[in-house]
Amino acid sequence: MTAADPKTRLAELVAEAVRKAFPGAGEAAVDLDRPKNADHGDFATNVALQLAKRVGMKPRDAAQAIVAALGGAPEIAKTDIAGPGFINFTLSKASRFGVVGAIQAAGAGFGRGRAGEGRTIMVEFVSANPTGPLHVGHGRQAALGDAISSLLEWQGWKVLREFYYNDAGNQIANLALSVQFRLREAAGLAAGADMHEDWYRGDYIRDIARDYAAENPGDAGGADLEAIRRFAVAYLRGEQDADLRAFGVQFDSYYLESSLYADGKVEEAVRMLVAAGRTYESEGALWLRTTDFGDDKDRVMRKSDGTYTYFVPDVAYHLTKFRRGYANAVNVQGADHHSTVTRVRAGLQALAAGIPEGYPDYVLHQMVTVMRGGEEVKISKRAGSYVTVRDLVEEAGRDAVRWFFIMRKVDSHLVFDIDLAKSQSDENPVYYVQYAHARLCSVLREWGGDAASLAGADLSALGTPHEVALAQALAQFPEVLERAAREFAPHLVSFYLHDELAARLHTYYNAERFLVEDEAVKLARLALVAATRQVLANGLAVLGVGAPERM
Repeated sequence: MTAADPKTRLAELVAEAVRKAFPGAGEAAVDLDRPKNADHGDFATNVALQLAKRVGMKPRDAAQAIVAALGGAPEIAKTDIAGPGFINFTLSKASRFGVVGAIQAAGAGFGRGRAGEGRTIMVEFVSANPTGPLHVGHGRQAALGDAISSLLEWQGWKVLREFYYNDAGNQIANLALSVQFRLREAAGLAAGADMHEDWYRGDYIRDIARDYAAENPGDAGGADLEAIRRFAVAYLRGEQDADLRAFGVQFDSYYLESSLYADGKVEEAVRMLVAAGRTYESEGALWLRTTDFGDDKDRVMRKSDGTYTYFVPDVAYHLTKFRRGYANAVNVQGADHHSTVTRVRAGLQALAAGIPEGYPDYVLHQMVTVMRGGEEVKISKRAGSYVTVRDLVEEAGRDAVRWFFIMRKVDSHLVFDIDLAKSQSDENPVYYVQYAHARLCSVLREWGGDAASLAGADLSALGTPHEVALAQALAQFPEVLERAAREFAPHLVSFYLHDELAARLHTYYNAERFLVEDEAVKLARLALVAATRQVLANGLAVLGVGAPERM
């Protein structure tokens, strides 16, 4: 290992010192954490506390033995033993600033890992009913799903982004009836009639009816309900695709719920569950023994009228995922799908098809409240009853919308403040991070040199507290991406970019001059600046947010 990978190298050195100090103790896991207080060094380990009982020593004495066995490793400037036996390490200058060289070498690839190399995973997200434009809850899901997919790709996974269209069931029937009503209304055939409370009322329903009548002049009165249904679903699929394009989200695959019925996959799943002995009939309905798999009560699969409950096609759909070769899958859905998790997993286990327990993974997000001028915005001119993704993108911009949808933990309710998202101030988090990137681009333009020449900069000229802090932040980037991918938590990346990297950069920018007369210092600082600009660009790319060069 080289100084460019100081954490891995330090872990190897400590493991070697443990073997040297305690040759008969066997292997010990060396975990390195970054102390919250920078004064305590770059890394800390509790390996001495783990070993103490095994080697028959007090933890602090074991720590002393490990430190002594380390000797004078050039990567380590100082070691301290703290508390009951923690060992704190301060890296040498060469190790601390070695990350600059690693960033120069990797460029746009810095931060990529190999945890998922050679493995495939399906990420299903948005999966909205084609009954209206995408609302802001779908928008949060789109931003999260796309960022999770990107994070996994950065760790070497081969990712399939899939949109599951719920184009069957009562909601689609109500969509067709809603359009039919507007057709009849426009044709003067609905005098005195009112829309049913379950029907859709947004202006987009009138738009669908108008376009249907124009393309089907022989049915302007809306007699052919099945033709209306097909037209409305296709129309709204196109609308939702346009919403997603405006948001910069693309899918690799679209799967229709209706195809599960047309291809016999729902019936096949039911036969498998019956054959596995996990079903029974009662009160004219077919039930699944979901209590065998942790549910609080058994669930109806097929109602007495012969129709299936919603989770049955979900089970059939996830069986197709597994059969298509996706042994790893994650669903990004709203928190209102919480009850779905247990039922779908129970159904998949009951199939006895070799699907692993806990399949698929779920990321359940809380909903979004949109605010403007201190008041909640509830209605869209286009959709009627809710704010759409396109409304928000058109008003606040794609980058701001993506950032705001990602920046909080998924289980946190999100308040989207339109005024804040549009503001050009340090209070706006996406502006704060993008401005850091633009600032550094400005510095490099003012310098006017060839960035490639910075590869030979003498980094020993660095060493101020601000420079050390910035180098420490840069070194954390690969770890942040690896953890964010493992936990399906893109908010960790936005937090890192804002609170760690951009904050330290702005502080450094305000405290020091970069284009100084001392050539060695100037080139070293510019190398650090260029590395920081690269990591900001890489992090923003992971989140699907732009990295402007001028602001």
